[in-house]
Parts: sequence; structure tokens; C-alpha cells
Amino acid sequence: MPNVTAAWASVDDRAAGDFWCTLEDRRPGLLPHRDALLFFTALGRLMVGGDDPANRAALLTVLGRAYRHFDLLPHATTIGDALLATIARRAHPLWTPQLATTAERALHRATHAVRRAAGQAGDGRAWWHVQVIGHDRPSPDIAILTVRPWRRLPFQPGQAVPVCTPRRPGHWRWLSPANAPRADGTVELHVRAVPDGTVSHDLVHRVRPGEQLWLGPPGDAGLRLDLARADNLLLVAGGTGLAPLRALVEQVAAAPDGRRVTLVVGARTFTDLYDAIALDKLQCAHDWLTIVPAFSDDPCAEPAEQGDALTIAVRHHVPGREIYLCGPPTMLAGARSRLRALGVPAAHIHVADSFAWTLRH
Repeated sequence: MPNVTAAWASVDDRAAGDFWCTLEDRRPGLLPHRDALLFFTALGRLMVGGDDPANRAALLTVLGRAYRHFDLLPHATTIGDALLATIARRAHPLWTPQLATTAERALHRATHAVRRAAGQAGDGRAWWHVQVIGHDRPSPDIAILTVRPWRRLPFQPGQAVPVCTPRRPGHWRWLSPANAPRADGTVELHVRAVPDGTVSHDLVHRVRPGEQLWLGPPGDAGLRLDLARADNLLLVAGGTGLAPLRALVEQVAAAPDGRRVTLVVGARTFTDLYDAIALDKLQCAHDWLTIVPAFSDDPCAEPAEQGDALTIAVRHHVPGREIYLCGPPTMLAGARSRLRALGVPAAHIHVADSFAWTLRH
């Protein structure tokens, strides 16, 4: 759909105000002015399409909750008409009758998808404004961001949240809190800048303390603990997949229940072990926790173990443990079948959902 894509590319951020005014004229009070930019860019981006499944899932999570929170479903046609009218004005003279028809069809498909998402969405806010209060660079391509929401984010360890920066409105990417909920409400996010990753590049290389971000509704990434059980845990992390697993360790630490935890942290070399200080503090504070660094390409890593994280984890597996895995696609791709072949019951294997972890652009 290159023509619709080109028309959308000609629309700048100021068009969100035009969209809101058009919508306000046709249906006063439908959408708060402060939320116009987020809503307009997310819906327009979904209409254009072309995003990978993870990014499309993020857009639908945010929009589904927005339509539910603001009770917009009965007014979907009015909203769509305002969106197309805004694009038509901004994209002139690209906007032709043929292009208008193509855009209407694309919008119809997007609206249908949003209706389904709204039907599955929970209640509550569609997004949270947060301020960056800390930005550390433990390695050239990784950043640890600490953010403070203006209103507390209701998340659970192991979940993932869509993240958006005003530098890239309309682009939402999944990240996971690296901490259990804190008394001060702050959230720690770990992000690696990946090739061709627009949002991740900005979060690592451009965002600074004092800037604003937006977080969408937390979603299940397949890594939440069953608190009704107290099975021992084997956690296997690769790269920034450490974040949700560290949050699980903090969750256990907040309410010790007798379980023992082994956390295998995979990295290429010692210098790639980006969160070493926090891990050392956890190891020193809890005698039920064992942290095992695993270096896949560091011949001088002794006494740490050498090999990929999953191979090292298998050596530490004890029957009866619940196994949680999060990391890059190469680690997760055959993990479940490999563990099943070793006799691990399927119900004891928890692999990070691919929508949240294998596509972190």
C-alpha cells in the first residue's frame, strides 16, 4: 500500500491538533486534547500497516484499551472520518479519489482489528506518562532507564509493556520492567539498540533524564510466577532478556516462600554482562539465590562457566523445578523442544512470548 504510506509520511505531528479539532467539531468531548497525539499517530500507523507482529500487537494493545477507556467504539466511524479528512488535507495533492478509496479500506481493516482488541482489553488507562529520571549506559548498545510514572503503573513481574517516545510518536515497542513494583513507583527498563531499530536507538542513544516517555498497558509475556506454588526456579536469561527474570527474583525476595532460585545469565563475554552490580547485590543479599554467569565466547572467563546460557542451564537443572527462559531468538527457538527431550514436563517450561521478546526494535 505504498500510496497510503506516502500520504501518511507527509503528515507531521502538528496534524494531531488538526485531527482533534475536526473530531471536536463533529463530536465534542469525545477525546481529551492531551491524548490526541498518541491516539492519532497510533491509529494512523495501524492503518498504514507494515509493522512486524510485535509492533502491531503493541498498537492494538494501546488502541484497544483507548477505545474501551474513552468509550469510543460507538463513534468509530466519526473517528475514522476525522482521521481521513486530516490526512487528506495534509497530504494534498497526493490525495486522489483512488487513494481515498484505498485508505478507507485500510482504515476499515484497522478499525475492525481495534474492535476485537477492545473486546479483549481490560479496564483502566490506555497509557501512562512517565519521566526519565535515570539513563545509564553499561555498554555502547545497552541502556538502563529508570522512569517515574505520573500515576502508578499497575504491573506484575514478568509482564511486558509497550513503550513510546515523543521522538517517534506512533511507534510502540515492547519492553519489560526489570524490577518488582517499588514503593516509589519507579520502573527500570533495559533496552538494547538493534540494527534498524528506531525506538530502541533513540532510547539508548538520544533519550536523556528529564524527557518524557509513554507506557502502554502491561501485558502477559508468559513469564509470570504462580504464587499459589512454591516450586524451585531455574531462570535462564540471554542479553537484555535478563530484565523480566531479575524482576521475578525481586518478587521472590519481597515475600520469601522457601523456594530456591538459580539464575543463569548468558552473555558473549564478561564485558557484555551489563547488569553485574545489581546481580552481585542480589547474590549477596539472599542465600537462596544462585547466580551463574555463562559466557559463550570468552576463553578467559574462568571461574565462570563457558557455553551458551541454555546449555549451562541444563547442567544445573534439577527435576521438579519450574524453568523460565527469556533471551534472543537463537536461544528461545529450540528451547522448549530441547527441554522436553530431557524429560522436563511441558507445564514446567515458561518461554517468553515471541511478541514481546524476539522482536524488540
